[in-house]
Amino acid sequence: MSNFYLTTPIYYVNGAPHIGHAYTTIIADAFARYRRQKGDEVFFLTGTDEHGLKIQRAAEDRGISPQQMVDENSARFRELFEQLRLTHDRFIRTTDADHKKTVAEMVARMKASGDIYLDKYEGWYAAADEAYYDESEIADGKAVATGASVEWVEEESYFFKLSKYAEPLLEWYRSNPNAITPSGRRNEVASFVEGGLRDLSISRTTFSWGIPMPEHPEHVLYVWVDALTNYITAVGAFDDTERFEAFWPADIHFIGKDILRFHAVYWPAFLMSAGLELPKQIVAHGWWTNDGIKMSKSLGNVIDAFELAERYDLDVLRYYLLREIPIGNDGNFSDARVVERNNAELADNIGNLVNRTFAMAGKFIGGSVPAPRDITESEDVALRDAAYAARDAIDKAFEDRELHRALEHLMAFSSEVNNYIQRTQPWALNKAGNTERLEQTLYNALESIRWIALLAAPFTPDASRKILAGFGQTTEAHLSFDTLKTWANLPAGTPLEAPGVLFEKLEAPVEEEENSEKSAPQDQKSAKKAKKDEKKVEKSKKSDDSESTGLIEFGDFTKVEIRVGEVLTAEKVEGADKLLKLSANVGEETPRTIVAGIAKSFAPEELVGLRVAMVTNLKPAKLFGIKSEAMILAAKTTDGKLALARYDERVEVGTRIS
Repeated sequence: MSNFYLTTPIYYVNGAPHIGHAYTTIIADAFARYRRQKGDEVFFLTGTDEHGLKIQRAAEDRGISPQQMVDENSARFRELFEQLRLTHDRFIRTTDADHKKTVAEMVARMKASGDIYLDKYEGWYAAADEAYYDESEIADGKAVATGASVEWVEEESYFFKLSKYAEPLLEWYRSNPNAITPSGRRNEVASFVEGGLRDLSISRTTFSWGIPMPEHPEHVLYVWVDALTNYITAVGAFDDTERFEAFWPADIHFIGKDILRFHAVYWPAFLMSAGLELPKQIVAHGWWTNDGIKMSKSLGNVIDAFELAERYDLDVLRYYLLREIPIGNDGNFSDARVVERNNAELADNIGNLVNRTFAMAGKFIGGSVPAPRDITESEDVALRDAAYAARDAIDKAFEDRELHRALEHLMAFSSEVNNYIQRTQPWALNKAGNTERLEQTLYNALESIRWIALLAAPFTPDASRKILAGFGQTTEAHLSFDTLKTWANLPAGTPLEAPGVLFEKLEAPVEEEENSEKSAPQDQKSAKKAKKDEKKVEKSKKSDDSESTGLIEFGDFTKVEIRVGEVLTAEKVEGADKLLKLSANVGEETPRTIVAGIAKSFAPEELVGLRVAMVTNLKPAKLFGIKSEAMILAAKTTDGKLALARYDERVEVGTRIS
C-alpha cells in the first residue's frame, strides 16, 4: 500500500458551477476510487478560491460583504459535489484559517530565499482572470487567450523573481517528461518559458479582499500565490510534518488547460523558492463546448451542472464524460451522444449481459454460484485470458491518464463475455443435460461479470455495487482489485439475486418542429406550409382509396408499436401444450411477461437470449391466469412450424421497428 494525493483546481466562486467544474472533479474522483481499489491510502482534494478584486467588485455591486458572497457561492459548489456523490477527502476554502497561516509561511520562505522585492507595477491586468498580460497577449482591450477585459494598472507592488527560475523550470520539464501531460501542453509551457520570464507582481494595494502580505498588511497577496498554496495547506504543510511527508508531493494536479501556465510555471517556481518538492504530475484537460463554442457566462451558453445531474443517472453522466473524449482534448457536449453511449454500451452491452446471465443461472442451476472447475476448454481459456488482458490494459490506461481507453477495454471485455455465452450456449447444454459443462460456462460468465463490476467501479460506481450486491458482496473489501489477481474468486454456493435493470434505455432528444419553424425565414415557412398542404391532399386521396381497396393509412400502421425485445427467461405454462411463459426486456425499467403460443416450435431454453420482434402496445390479456403484456411476431414455415423475426446484437433492445 502507498499514499496517493490528487487534487482538482480550487474553483473561483464568482458564479455558479457548470459542466467544466463537474468534469474536472469527476475525473479526479474516478482516479481516487481506482487507487482506493488498488489498496492505496488516498487523499483527494477539491474546494473553492475565494479572494481577489473580482470577488470584491461583485460583492460591492450586490451590496453585501465579500465574505457573505463567497459563503453563498462556495456552498453551491459543495452542494453540487454532494449531488454528484464525489468522494473528496477535504473541501478546502482559501478563507479557511489554516490556509491563511500556510500562505503567510510560504511567502516568508520565498522572501527568505531573496526572491521577493518591492517595486512599482505598470501593466495590463484582467480582473476576470486575476492575471497580468503582456502587450502581445492583448487585442481590442481583451486578453486573447480568454476574452477577458483588461485595464491598465499602476501601483506599488511586491514582486517575485520568476525570471530566476527559467532554467530550473526548463530542466524540470526536460528531466521529467511526464510532469506535464499531454505532451503538447508540456511543449507549450516550455516554449513560453524559453521566450523569457518576467518577474511576477504578487501583491496589490487597490483592493482589500485577500490575505495580507506578511509584515506589510497594506498589500494584499496576488491571488495565485494565495490559491496555489492550498495544495500544501490541505496536507499539513508547516504544521503537520508527518502528514505532509506522507502525502507531498502531490501525485496529480488535475486542471483545465486555461490555467496551465499558473500551475506549470508559477507554482513550481514558488515551490523551488520555498525549498519544497515539486508535484509529480500536472494533467491539463480540454474544454467542453456547446455547439462547438467554448462555454462562457457572457455568451450565455454555459451548461448548468445541476441540471445535468438531474437529467441523467449519475453513472450515465460519469460514463459519458469520461468515455467521450481523451482527457487532453476538447469535446462538444451532446445529449444525443449521451443517449447513444447509454443505450448501445451501458444498457445493451453490460446491462444485457448481467440480466441474461443471472436469469439463466436462476433457471438452469437453481440460482446459486456453481463450483468452478479446472479450465481446459479453449473457449474458457480465451475468456479467462481476456479478463487478465482487460485488467492489465485498464491499469495501463490509468497510468497513461487515458480514461477513454480504459472504458474501451472494459466494453471490449463485456462484449467478449456476451460472445462467450453465444458460443457456449448454456440453454443448449441445459437441454442436453450436460450439467457439468453448463455449470462451468455459467460460473465463467458470472465470474466475468464480477470482474466487470470491479473494473467499472471507478466509472459507474452505483451499477457496480448493484452487481456485486447480486453476489451478496456489499463491503468495501469486495471492491478490492486483490480479488482480480487470479481467476475464480467468486465463492461457490453463493445465492444469486438479480440486480434488475442497471441502465434504463433513454429516448433520443427530438428538436421541436414548431420551434424550428418560428426561427425560420418567411420564405422557408411558406415552403413548409405548402408541403403540409400537399401532404393533406395526399392523405385525403389515400383515405378515399382505402375505402374501396381495404388498405390502411400510414397513420393506422404507426399506431402499432413493434419493438425489438430480448427473451430473458422462458418456461412452459402448466396445463397448456402450446403456450410458453416468457420474460422479455423491451428496453424498459422492468421486463414484461408474455404468454406465447409457440411451444410446439421452440423449447424454452432455445429462446433465452434471442432478440425478436414484439408488439408492445397491445392491451394486456390473461391467458391461463397469466397476464400477457406483449405479443411475439411469428410466421409459419413450409413444414408447419413457426419462425421468429430475429435480430442480432447490432440492433439495440427496445428499438422500434418501422
